[in-house]
Amino acid sequence: MPLPHDPGPHWGEVGIHGLHRHREWDALTTVDAPGHAGVATWFVVLDTGEIVQEEGDADPSPFVPAITLAAPFRVHAVRREGGLWVVATRRIATYTLLEDPGGDAVVVAWDGVERTVLIDGAPTLAGVPELERLGAARHATYVVAATRLVRSVWEASVAPL
Repeated sequence: MPLPHDPGPHWGEVGIHGLHRHREWDALTTVDAPGHAGVATWFVVLDTGEIVQEEGDADPSPFVPAITLAAPFRVHAVRREGGLWVVATRRIATYTLLEDPGGDAVVVAWDGVERTVLIDGAPTLAGVPELERLGAARHATYVVAATRLVRSVWEASVAPL
């Protein structure tokens, strides 16, 4: 005798839940560089054309000409077999802060009543007016997360709270 059909949800099975994974990269390309040393690299290209290497053992400069996005963007390049490199690129938003808030990571949240500021994960009463204006220009309540790229240039994202 066959078992009865199970009509319950099967959320873990592929194709059942209908949710797709968010796109992580805006552009993918391959670069043929068989003589290029290294295994992988993470870097950022600023609007000025300056390359800021964040991680990895490969020189990022040969990959930049193959990228079709306008700067600023973040890149992850990985060596594959035969000297072929896969280069993934994602647009980012950068801002130059005139007043240095200190630290390398800043989070500013405004819930409409109270402001919370974290600098390198530690709470502080100090404000970061430039990031607060950035958040307020987009949302009534917001979270701004910013990471220093180089000197006074920061990558920042703004989300509603």
